[in-house]
Parts: sequence; structure tokens; C-alpha cells
Amino acid sequence: MSFLKSPGVLVREIDLTTIVPSVPTSIGAIAGAFEKGPVGSIVTVGTEDDLVKIFGKPQNTGNQFETFFTAANFLQYGDALKVVRAESGVTNAIASGTSFIIRDDDHYEDSFKDGQASVGEWAARTAGTHGNSLGVSICANATAYEETAVTTTSAEEALGQTVISMTDASVFTIHDIVNFGETLGFEYQVTAVDASAATITIKLKDDPVGAGLQSTISSGTSVRRRWRFYDLFDGAPGTSEYATQNLRGTQDEIHIVVYDQLGEISGFAVETNGNRTNAILETFANLSKNPSGKSPQGDSIYYADKIFRSSSFVYWMDHNTAGTNWGTDFTGETSQIVMEDGGTDGAGTDAGDNIVLDGTDSGQANQDGKIELEAGGTSYAALDTPTTTNLKNGTDDYAVTAGELQTAYEKFEDTESIEVNLIMGGRGGGAGDTASSQDTHVTMLTALVETRRDCVAFVSPYRSATVGVANTTTATDNVVDAFDLCPSSSYVVFDSAYKQMYDKYNDVFRFVPMNGDTAGLCAFTDQVRDTFFSPAGFNRGNVRGAIKVSYNPKKSERDRLYRARVNPVVDFPGQGVVLFGDKTALSKPSAFDRINVRRLFLLLEKAISTAAKFSLFEFNDEFTRAQFRNLIEPFLREIQGRRGIFDFRVVCDDTNNTGEVIDRNEFIGDIYIKPARSINFITLNFVAVRTGVEFSEVVGQF
Repeated sequence: MSFLKSPGVLVREIDLTTIVPSVPTSIGAIAGAFEKGPVGSIVTVGTEDDLVKIFGKPQNTGNQFETFFTAANFLQYGDALKVVRAESGVTNAIASGTSFIIRDDDHYEDSFKDGQASVGEWAARTAGTHGNSLGVSICANATAYEETAVTTTSAEEALGQTVISMTDASVFTIHDIVNFGETLGFEYQVTAVDASAATITIKLKDDPVGAGLQSTISSGTSVRRRWRFYDLFDGAPGTSEYATQNLRGTQDEIHIVVYDQLGEISGFAVETNGNRTNAILETFANLSKNPSGKSPQGDSIYYADKIFRSSSFVYWMDHNTAGTNWGTDFTGETSQIVMEDGGTDGAGTDAGDNIVLDGTDSGQANQDGKIELEAGGTSYAALDTPTTTNLKNGTDDYAVTAGELQTAYEKFEDTESIEVNLIMGGRGGGAGDTASSQDTHVTMLTALVETRRDCVAFVSPYRSATVGVANTTTATDNVVDAFDLCPSSSYVVFDSAYKQMYDKYNDVFRFVPMNGDTAGLCAFTDQVRDTFFSPAGFNRGNVRGAIKVSYNPKKSERDRLYRARVNPVVDFPGQGVVLFGDKTALSKPSAFDRINVRRLFLLLEKAISTAAKFSLFEFNDEFTRAQFRNLIEPFLREIQGRRGIFDFRVVCDDTNNTGEVIDRNEFIGDIYIKPARSINFITLNFVAVRTGVEFSEVVGQF
């Protein structure tokens, strides 16, 4: 502290305006099998469209659709979902060899970025059979881009002809674009090459019915050949400005196109429906073969860097030194001195070509002459024909094991770096479809949330417990018996059924687990009321997108479910499907056996603990304790005003911060809360009173 040494005014500022920070309460999380996307990495999505773009569509194999729609259903209510794709037997599509898995960008950088010579040049960005639809084409120089008069026809060809005789067919490859000098400029695509017969088979470019020549062509007509994707670029690859100015180099540029060869990604293939461009997934123009290549703006244009940073579909794998796949290989031009003929002297004798390296200077000793050679330029290796690679051998595996699923959910364990509030179990039975597999799944999720202690897990019954079970008594028995096996926890919420919904991706109706909806209703409640309000009932518990439920319990069955810690989902005629309970999975009577109370305390604990961090390393004295109370009490009064708590008290003084506590370098704040309780049971007493009786005589007697 500063002190005045002579009369004057000392100005100090003490900030008592600090407030308890707001904390998120609606971030969802799920792990499971998906069609594509990074494996074992947490990715945040905000909409169903984002989910499809990154992780693909629902599939019919292995009940993978249950995981997808659990995630999609949550996104109907909330806009923040963390997704982990579980690792199973999936592999990435590659150019050649035996496929393997590349989990994510970190895995690629650690294990593959510097070259994987056994798999060819390319691999799909994410694992799965969808990668087998990918194709990549490279144009490495001007000759590959376009050749004029590359060969000539050897015979006259009639209108409509598709097989064309050439003087040399070996210079052509399938998919080349050719022109036969027709005045109207018709373009054709090569569909087959027979070098031994000196013929090419053609069809009118982008024509869905494969029409042939549009006019008669004569023998000896020159043919122009172009790269199949030439019209997607402004011109041929050449020499970059960077290579010219910094490397004295030539021919460092390449064009790259990533396309959908089978139509699995775009919806149709390159040569279908007369509209090729819909199958073009990505184009990369004027990339450089030089690792130091830069754009005029200073960004790297080195092909390997650019593909890694910008492609959504492929990795470049093989950086060999043979010069066949545009690694760092190049040819250095030899530096030369060109000597002209010395001519003839006066006697008619050749003077010869001489460079004298020892010279004399009058009055001085002989000095050595010197010739300095400039370094030669850099001419990069380049093929004169385009290269095309179709990826293959990618595999799917939607049968995720319990261990693989647990590994995926463990990505959410770190409370300091991973913010989540609502964890969905997805498929009710986890990796199986039995009461036992459900118990394994719930036990794993319970361990996760009990370790974190800042979020809630939501679980549905195993599928066959209710789906396809006609007798509601049997369904009730199945659900109750299965959840009876599961551990007690106030951090877990059980629901009772599956909902039927329309799968627009596959044009079928499906039953999907409800835990995405129950978690979503909590997120919805956060939006329209507060975290500490119940997400159940007719005001906030209406389930979206439900055609019907797999199991609609009667009142007596709902009573059994509630006693068994299960929240019934009920289809009320004319009122829709409603979450009709707000219990946690806690088995003992407690305030924490209600969702709203559990989530109230999670809110208070997270917000206040975040604020309390600013007291670390301060002195445990009355000033710090008063500052803490002044910080916490207004926050609690605000929650009280919003009906979250009935009453509270904060104790942080010398009664709980004794000398012993201070000597242990500890600081204690005791926060007493009387939580608001949701109404679960309504009793209406209708009392008939005789005419001559005053109400005051009977009120309170029953």
C-alpha cells in the first residue's frame, strides 16, 4: 500500500462491481456410430444440417440411425451439441493397398503427413465407404491441360459415329475432352481407348444419352485434346509469381479437382444427367509444387499445405522423391557460360574460343581472373498427361462395442476444457439390446457424470423393451426391471419409451430413443424460462416430431414407472406426446430426486465456483470474506427473484474460517439453499356444504 509522505491527496480504486458470471446450461453431448466425420474427436454442431455435413446421414445398418436421430432430435430444441464418432472397424478409402484408419487431422499430422508411400497419393478425409465415391484429378502443366493437333483422324467419320479411327490413339486417356475441328465447336468426351486398334470411343460432352458426332468429319482432321476439367479453370497451370521472383523457377503450378465419381456424395456421378458440375466437390487452382510457395498475399500455396488446410474430402498422402506425385522433387538447371565462335584473324586462321584466367597488368604482378556463375533456375517435374485417382477400400462398421462406446464418451471427462451440460446416451441399450447391456451402458454414463458432477445424463430403455411389444403391462415390466438394475444417481434421468418419427433421409418411419428429446426439453426450458424450472408437463414438456410412442403407459403403469425412477412419456389424445415426469435416477427420497433441483444446484455450483476462483491467492481476511459475500448474495437474490430458490444464507466469516483453516491456506464459504420444488401431485378437494353452514366453520377441517 502506498502512503503519503507529506500533505496531499491519495486516490485509490477498489472494484466491488464484480459479478457472478453467467455459465452455459444447454450444451449437449453424444457419442456413437456415424457415417463419416472425425473419429474420436469432439466436434460442435449447431444444426441438423451441420450434423449431416460433418457426420453424414442415418443408415439402416446396426441401428446407427438411433444415434443420429438422438443427436438430430436434441438439435430441434438446442443449438449446441458436441459429437464424438466412436471408433470401430471403419477405415479410410485410399488410392491403393490395404486401407486403415486416419482418425482426425491430429492423427494425420502425427502419422501420415510426411508420406505414406504404400497407399498412393490420396486418402479420404474421413473413414467409411462414402470415401470410395471420391475421385481426384491433377493437371500438372500446360500440355496436360490442352494439346492442339495432338493427332489426326485416319478415316472419314459419319454423323452420329461414336468410334473414331485415329493415326495414334495412345496419347488419349478416358475422360479426355476432344474436338474435331467442327465449325460449331462441338466437344466430346472419350469413354474408351483402344491403342492397338488406333480408335477412341466418344460421346457428346455432358449428354445423358451418349450422342455421337454432330457432323461428318474428314480423314486427316486435326484433333484437340483437353483435360476433362479444363473448363473449371481460367487457364492452364504455369509458373507462379513466387517461383518467378524467388526461385528463378518454371512450371511449379498444378490444378486439382476432387469429384464424386460414383454419385454417393453429390447424388449423381460426373457423367450423369448432363450436368457434370454438380458432382464437382472441390477445385484448387494454381497450387505450387514448391514447399515454400506463397501467394501474393503471403499465404502458402504449397499443394500439400493447401489440401490439408482447405479440403473437406481428401488428404494428400504420398510425398515420394520420384517426381511422379508432386513432392519436393525438381530438376535444377545447369549454370552455363556460352562461348561464341572466336572468328578468323587477319591471316585467315581461326582465332579459337578462349577465356584467359591469368591476366597481367603493367607494373603489377599477375592476378588470377575470375568468372562468377549464377545459380540455375528450378524446373519442376511434370507429367504431360493428367492423372486421375479413384479411391477405394474404405469400410463401414456401425456395430460399436461397449468398450469402443466408453472410449468415445471418455472424451467428455475433462471438466476444465470440455464444457457440457446434457449428455445423451443415444441407443438405449448402448452397444446391445438387452437389460444387461442397458445396465452396462447406464453404469458407464453414471460414472462419467458422477466424475464430472456438473452435467446430467439422459437414458432411454433398451429397444426391444417397448418397441414391438403390444402388451403395455409387459412393456412396463421390461422397463422397470431393466432400470432396477441401474445405479442410483441424481445426475442421471431415465425416460420410458421410443418415439416414432419420419426419416426423411431414407423415406421410412422409425422408432428412435427419446433421450435426445428429454435432454432437448431441458435446453428448451433454459430458453423459455430458467434452468431451475421443470422440463416436464404441458407447458414445457411437449415432444416435437413424434407420430406416436412405442409404449403409452396407463395411469397405473405410470405410477409403477415413477416409483422405479422412470419418467413416463405419454401420448395424450388431442394434446400430443408429453414428458410426464421430472425425476432423476436417485433412489432415496431427496430434493435431488427432481430434475429442476439437480439442475438448479449445477447452475449455482458452476457459477459461484467460477466467481470464487478470483479469491485464489488473496488473503483470508475479513476484507476478502466480505468481498466474497457481496459477490455471491446479489446473485442468489436474483435467482430467488426468478423463483429458483425459496431462501438462502451465505456464511463466510471467522466462524467457518478459523485459524486452523487459515493456516491450511484454505477458504470456506457455506451456502445454504432452500430450493423451489416442482408440483408433481395435485389434490383437489370438492366439499359440499349445507346451506346454513358458514364456510369459516368447515375450512381447514379436511
